[in-house]
Amino acid sequence: MTPFVDLQLGDDLPSDHELPSEAQFNLWVSAALARDCKLDEPELTIRLVTSDESQQLNAEYRGKDKPTNVLSFPFEAPPQVPIPLLGDLIVCVAVVEQEAREQGKTTTAHWAHMIVHGCLHLLGYDHIKDDEAEIMEGLEREIMAQLGFSDPYSDEAS
Repeated sequence: MTPFVDLQLGDDLPSDHELPSEAQFNLWVSAALARDCKLDEPELTIRLVTSDESQQLNAEYRGKDKPTNVLSFPFEAPPQVPIPLLGDLIVCVAVVEQEAREQGKTTTAHWAHMIVHGCLHLLGYDHIKDDEAEIMEGLEREIMAQLGFSDPYSDEAS
């Protein structure tokens, strides 16, 4: 399975951010989708945005008036329409960078985690209920380890 990732830079995104490469995004997406994706050649969009755009979308679609790290918008095609579109990820660059600093992680490790996390949402995983969170976080740990990163939740015990 080789996913097609349409990487987009949002309007007004400053150029002073050191963003992951397309190859890194593709690697992280492939790792996240390897186990459970039912599509042969899945397609998804990753849009990197400012805090303003993230806040606007988060308020509109989740009722939370603040920027967030990643928003996932799964696409559900009608059964009779065979489109390999998995959905869209909207990632707020400033929030990912800030969280990495606050959590004492490398920016690359946190970017990888946010992409893996978002892709699992596109596959239908969630973390609203404790049992769902346990399953999703377990998968995230496993995928991140396969990618050579440490446990993304190791500092969240407190």
